[in-house]
Amino acid sequence: MEPLKQPLTNVQLEILKAFSYNLDNKELSDLKQLLANYFAQRATQKANEVWDEKGWTDEDVDRMLKIKMRNSKK
Repeated sequence: MEPLKQPLTNVQLEILKAFSYNLDNKELSDLKQLLANYFAQRATQKANEVWDEKGWTDEDVDRMLKIKMRNSKK
């Protein structure tokens, strides 16, 4: 029998604890923007790491943009 999995992630649990009260619309909007910026920054950092690791140039990226890299599933 598979063990029960936690229904919420550690991040979700922390957010629930930290914000156990209602935010007004402006505060909620600010929080959403803060989270979006945080995850966008992390994605950019990871992309930069891969870029450096692979030694890619602008020309490499231009070439990749012209190549179909995904398989279509029908």
